[in-house]
Amino acid sequence: MTLSFELDPAVSPALRDDVLTLWADVSNAGGSVGFVPPVTADEIRPELVKHLVAMAEGRTRLLVGRDGTGAVAATAFLTYNTHRLMTHWVWLYTVMVHPRHQGKGYGRDLLEAAADAARGLDGIEAIRLTCRGGLGLEHFYGSCGYKEVGRIPGAIRVAPGDDRDDIFMLLPLL
Repeated sequence: MTLSFELDPAVSPALRDDVLTLWADVSNAGGSVGFVPPVTADEIRPELVKHLVAMAEGRTRLLVGRDGTGAVAATAFLTYNTHRLMTHWVWLYTVMVHPRHQGKGYGRDLLEAAADAARGLDGIEAIRLTCRGGLGLEHFYGSCGYKEVGRIPGAIRVAPGDDRDDIFMLLPLL
């Protein structure tokens, strides 16, 4: 089974709730998407609202991957860079695949769909993202064509005494 991807789906209450549930499930399974477990959907909601506002303002695009049943299985947010000297690349934020789908290649599919979506955006030549060190995520992104271009040691404090590197990755699209 593969995922079907849609860029800029209509944001209904059901989609909003599905993305929120996905975010909570990924976070509580140990995914590095801005929270550490345990976390509730209510704690995540303000961050999702920020993404939804940015979407309404045209600054962010939502990519949704649905499984064969139509359930939201993966998401990522592509955000335009507003600095006038950096408008030729986008940020990729909150890259998530539901834990029940781990190991099926959906993460690679999501990154490929995000690259395809970015290639369709006028003037976009690259995607940047950051990831949390200590989980090997940089190796996964590297295997998908991203290059590590910077690292800030200990920039992410997961818990007292547990600081992780903030790793900057770049995918040229040309």
